[in-house]
Amino acid sequence: MNPVTAALAALALMTTPPPPPPSDPFLRLYAETRRFSSGQPTGTKVTADGSRVLFLRSEAKSAVQTLFSLDTASGAVKEILRPETLLKGTAQDLSDAEKARLERQRISARGFTGFTLSKDGHKVVVVLSGRPYVVELASGNVTAVHADDAIDPKLSPDATQLAYVKGGDLYVTALASGAEHRVTTGATATLTQGLAEFVAQEEMSRFSGYVWSPDSKQLGFEVVDASHVEELHLMDLLHPEKPVVPSRYPRAGKANVQARFAVVPVAGGKPTFVPWDQKAYPYLTRMQWTEEGGLVLGVMNRHQTEEQLLRLEPKSGQTRVLLTEKDDAWLNLEQAYPLFLPKGAGFLWRTERNGGPELELRNSDGTRKATWVAPAVNADELVGYDAEEGTLYFTAQPTAPTSVLMRAKLGETPTVVFPGGKGPVFESASLSKTGGVLVVTTASLTQPRRIEVFHRDGGRVATLPSVSAAVPFTPTAELRKVGEGEGYWAYVIRPHHAVKGQKLPVIVEVYGGPTHQLVQASMESHTLGQWLADQGFLVVGFDNRGTPGRGRAWQRSVKGSFGNLLLEDQVNALHALAKEVPELDLSRVGIEGWSFGGYLSGLAALKRPDVYKAAVAGAPVVDWRDYDTFYTERYLGLPQENAKGYDESSLLTYAPNLTSALLLIHGTSDDNVFFMHSVKLSDALFRAGRPHEFLPLTGLTHMVPDPVVMERQWQRVVAFFKEKLR
Repeated sequence: MNPVTAALAALALMTTPPPPPPSDPFLRLYAETRRFSSGQPTGTKVTADGSRVLFLRSEAKSAVQTLFSLDTASGAVKEILRPETLLKGTAQDLSDAEKARLERQRISARGFTGFTLSKDGHKVVVVLSGRPYVVELASGNVTAVHADDAIDPKLSPDATQLAYVKGGDLYVTALASGAEHRVTTGATATLTQGLAEFVAQEEMSRFSGYVWSPDSKQLGFEVVDASHVEELHLMDLLHPEKPVVPSRYPRAGKANVQARFAVVPVAGGKPTFVPWDQKAYPYLTRMQWTEEGGLVLGVMNRHQTEEQLLRLEPKSGQTRVLLTEKDDAWLNLEQAYPLFLPKGAGFLWRTERNGGPELELRNSDGTRKATWVAPAVNADELVGYDAEEGTLYFTAQPTAPTSVLMRAKLGETPTVVFPGGKGPVFESASLSKTGGVLVVTTASLTQPRRIEVFHRDGGRVATLPSVSAAVPFTPTAELRKVGEGEGYWAYVIRPHHAVKGQKLPVIVEVYGGPTHQLVQASMESHTLGQWLADQGFLVVGFDNRGTPGRGRAWQRSVKGSFGNLLLEDQVNALHALAKEVPELDLSRVGIEGWSFGGYLSGLAALKRPDVYKAAVAGAPVVDWRDYDTFYTERYLGLPQENAKGYDESSLLTYAPNLTSALLLIHGTSDDNVFFMHSVKLSDALFRAGRPHEFLPLTGLTHMVPDPVVMERQWQRVVAFFKEKLR
C-alpha cells in the first residue's frame, strides 16, 4: 500500500462514526413497561356499598388500560370493558386539550386513563378519543354519549344525566333520551366555563372546574378569564411548518387568570355568581357541593398565607366565612378537606398552625369543636371516614420516611392498622363510603407493589392481580438516617458485584423540592438506581430540609430562597453517609435529577464543584422568574418583593463559575418547565466560555414516555458519568 492510500485509509477509520451502543436489556424493559408500572392495577375506586373494587390495568408491555372489577364478596375479578371494543379497529385519538390534561396528571397510559363512578356505584363513565361511554356494571351494557371532544364527564348524583365540558362550555346529556343541552355560552379562546385553569391542575391538584348539586338540578362552575395572562408558545422543532401552540402560562410575579364561580340551573336559566373578595383572595382553591355541607368554596390570597372557607347561603345568595386559615410562611393545600360528616356532625379540617399536621373537628358553622388527631402523630393523607363506626382512617409518618395506616375515633388515641408487624411497609389506602371495605397498597424494598382488599374486621378479601413484568433483579437499596441532630433520611444502592471496602464513584439521585420525598421503601423507586449502580457506581439519595413529612419547621425552612440551604443539606448528608459507608469515593461524585431535581443538580455543579465533579440536569427550572405563579410564589414570594431570593435561587447567577462537567437534558415540547429554561442556561454558559453538553429531546414533554428515547437517554447519562468520574 503506497503512503497516499495508507493515509486515506487511516483518515477513513478516524472519520467513521462508532457503532451505536447496543440495546440494554434492562433499559429496554424498563422503558417498555413504563418503569414496571404497566400490568399493575391502578386508579382503584370502591363502590359506595363496598360490593366492588374497580381498577384499570394494562398488559405487561402495553400502555393501553382496560377496566376491571373485583367482587368483594367472592374475590372474583372480572374484565368490564376493553378500549378495543369501543375503538373497533380505529386508533385512539386525543385532542390537544386532553393531552395537556393527562400531562398535568402525569398520566402516560392510554386506553382508559381514568373513570368516574355514579353515587350509587351502579354506573361507570369512561372516555375514549374524546367520547364518553356509560357502563352499567350489572348488565355490562355500554351507552355512547354523542359528545365529541368532551372533557371531564361526570354523572349527576341521580345518575340520569351526564355533564361535561366541550369547546370551553358546559353541556349536559339526558341519558334516557340522549338529548344534549348546552348549559353555558360565551366561551372563547381565553374564557372557559367549567374547566380548571393551568395552576389549579398543575399545582393545586384540582383537576375539575365544576360540581353537581346533590339534587342533580344545578351545576356550580368556575369561569376562567385568561385574557390577561401572558401567552407563551410551544413549537415543533422538527416541523417548523406547523403552527405554534399557544399556552397561557402565568410566570412568577405576572398576571394570573381571573377566576369566578357561578351556579346555573341545568334545565336552563341565567348563572348566578357567588360573591367573595376577589382582590384579597384571587385563587379559587377548592369546590365541593355536598348534602351535609352545601356549596363550599376555598379561596386564597396571592401570597398563599391566608385561605378562607366559604359556604353559599342559598336564601340570600351571599357567602358565609366558615373559617380563615393562616400561616406566616405558606399554607399547604390538601384537596381532601373539608370532609363533611353525616347527620350534621360538622366537618374535618387539616391545619398546621400548632407546628405539625393536626386534624380537627369543626361544627357545621365553622367553629372549632375538638382535635381529632394531634400534631405529634404527623398525619399525612386522609383515607376516609367510617360513618357506621365513627372512625377516621388516615395515613401518618410518625417516623419518616415510611408511612403507616392509622384509625381513630374522636377522643381516642390513634392506633396503627397497617403494618401490623414485620413485612412490607404501607404506602396508600382507600375506603368505601360505608367504611366496610378497605383497599391497601403496600411496598417493599425487595418485592413489587401489592394492592390488597380487606373487610372492616380485617378479613382479607383478595389481592388485585398484577401482570407486570418481573424486575430482573432485586435492588440492594438500604435506608438509613445519617448526620447529627435531626439528621437526614438516606438510601444507598450498591452494585450486585460490590466488593467490601472497594472505593467506587458515587452518583447522587436528587429531587429535594418541597412537594416530594425521594427516600422511599419501595422496590419500584430503586430499580433504575440499581441498574446505575451495576454500571460501577454507588448510588445514593437524601431528603434535605424543605421536603415534606417531617413537620412544619423542617419544610418551611426554605422560605424565601432555594439557593443555599437545600444544597448545603445535600453536601452535609453526603459527607455524613461517607462516614458510615467508607466505599464512597468522595473525589468522584456525580449528581442527577429531573425537574426540581434537575435544578438542584445544576446548582450543585455551579456552586459546589469541590464536591460534585459531574452533573446531569434534566428539565431544570433555571430561573424561578420563568416558572408558574402558584408554585414559585408559595416558597419565594413575588419577585418584585424578593429580588435577592430569586437571584440567589437562579442558576443564571452562577453560570460564569461552572468548572464541573454538566449535561443538560430537556424536552422541547415541555409545557411545565419550558424548554427555554435550559436554552437560557446553555446560552449563559456559552457566553461565559463554560463548556457543557446539551441533549434536547425533540417533541417530548416534561414526561419521557417514548421507550426509544428513554433508553437512549439513560445510555447517554451513564456514558457521561463513566467518562467524567472514571
